[in-house]
Amino acid sequence: MDFWQQHGWLFLFGCTFFPRITTLFFSAVSFGFWYILGWIFAPHLLVAIIATEMYWDTNPVLVIIAWAVAFGGTGGEAKAAKSRVGRRK
Repeated sequence: MDFWQQHGWLFLFGCTFFPRITTLFFSAVSFGFWYILGWIFAPHLLVAIIATEMYWDTNPVLVIIAWAVAFGGTGGEAKAAKSRVGRRK
């Protein structure tokens, strides 16, 4: 299955910038325990794992970009949250 046959640029934009909303409404993966934990604590990582499972054979470059966003996005969110908490004190 090719990513571009199933999804378009809007879905890719949603997974990159709004992973929780996008995976909640448009995910083909069932809601299991690990899925819910990933959705709550590391949504970018969840998107990268799903991308790896579904699209590694057909779109490896897209999967590598998903992993780069996962590490950069999740780390960036944590950094922003820490700086925001620091301002309140």
